[in-house]
Amino acid sequence: MKHKIIIIFSLVFIAFMTGLLIFYLKKDDSSRWMVALGGILVSALPISLLFVKNNPFNIPIIIGYYVFVFCTTFLGSIANFYVDFKWWDSGLHFYKGIFVGFMGIALYKLYIPQKARKDVSRWVIFLFVLSLSVTATVLWEIYEFAGDLTFTHTMQRGGNKDTMYDIIFGLTGGLLISIYSSVQKLKL
Repeated sequence: MKHKIIIIFSLVFIAFMTGLLIFYLKKDDSSRWMVALGGILVSALPISLLFVKNNPFNIPIIIGYYVFVFCTTFLGSIANFYVDFKWWDSGLHFYKGIFVGFMGIALYKLYIPQKARKDVSRWVIFLFVLSLSVTATVLWEIYEFAGDLTFTHTMQRGGNKDTMYDIIFGLTGGLLISIYSSVQKLKL
């Protein structure tokens, strides 16, 4: 079932972003066609999971990834939600913190054998999940900074203030899932 969802969502998103790429290339809108090109690449990324022996990500995480791709590339950048709705950017950083935290839980379940989990401290789980969320937030901010230096000047409209809000919201989302994962330790 996971394979079908990955294939269907990837193909639909790739076709959608390819259509947008062609549309904005014809309109000579370089900012939007570059986002559409990036959308094609990130839509195809989960296809690599088809070649993994044991895909650790469940269906809600896979669908959550495509929700994030749609909300950032199409709604956020192409449909101007980042500009029109000031809360959009912070909301997505909060979502990303939660999403990456759940990915951390899935990776924990994959790489820590069931027998060994009982000996793992709640704090280790907490710190692992939180560190993944924080790392994703920092890497995203580096991406935004590099993007503004090279291609566009719209990703960090608020400068340091925008960066700090993004980090705070990403950290908050990750913190919630870290608390959840440490409380649920016995079930993981």
